[in-house]
Amino acid sequence: MSHPENTHNKPAASAVATDVVKPSNFLRQIIESDLANGTYASRKWGGSPGDAAHHAGGQPDPAKIRTRFPPEPNGYLHIGHAKSICLNFGLARDYGGVCHLRFDDTNPEKEDTEYVNSIIDAVKWLGFEWNGAPDAAPYQASDYFDFMYRAAEYLIEAGYAYVDEQTPEQMRVNRGDFGKPGIDSPYRTRTSADNLARFRQMRDGLYEDGAMVLRAKIDMASPNINMRDPAIYRIRRATHHNTGDKWCIYPMYTFAHPIETPWSKSLTASARSNSKTSDRFTTG
Repeated sequence: MSHPENTHNKPAASAVATDVVKPSNFLRQIIESDLANGTYASRKWGGSPGDAAHHAGGQPDPAKIRTRFPPEPNGYLHIGHAKSICLNFGLARDYGGVCHLRFDDTNPEKEDTEYVNSIIDAVKWLGFEWNGAPDAAPYQASDYFDFMYRAAEYLIEAGYAYVDEQTPEQMRVNRGDFGKPGIDSPYRTRTSADNLARFRQMRDGLYEDGAMVLRAKIDMASPNINMRDPAIYRIRRATHHNTGDKWCIYPMYTFAHPIETPWSKSLTASARSNSKTSDRFTTG
């Protein structure tokens, strides 16, 4: 005697899941929220990095998001860089955006064209292109040294920067420590006119390397030691791989980097990772 097959506990073929799970994490959630809310819908793009006026005269940005990978060309990339490349270029690819490859080349003594080419090859090998086109040139901080110099002069004229002639050892001692506030430099009270004249003399090569630096005038008693009048320009007679011998003064990384990223204006997200730290993400 035959019995009907018991199908009570067998799943129907149509119930078997076939959908691919969409990747999600807090980075994607932030981007998707911005896109859904039109956070950057009115953003304009001037066609290249520039100040607010440059972008204001541009066209509506065709890229839904803009990210960036900003290596310093002072060595070969490691696994942490590969992670950052895949993160920034991958997010831009997945959301109809553009990732900027921008070299933070403010230290000519340690940087070289060999490293620039190596980094370019690594990004291509991982399957990505940058700056919106397969044959686009990468951006470089050194392309905007003139703007950074003008920004430094503006700070001097506004009373927010001064030329300090203390020796490196005097600056180190007078900086204080975590338990002791710093001591003002004897050159901190110079007039803006005097500081501007000396800064231009630095630019013109009238002083030896290390003879003086331009410092931001912030707060020598700040509990954050990094805010105790950090150096923002120094004298370095070194041939730069991009600008040659045009400059004998160079901006410090901590001065140049905050200018470069906002200067792209249309950057909507800045995600950074390396092999020792977790991802850090900001929007704007």
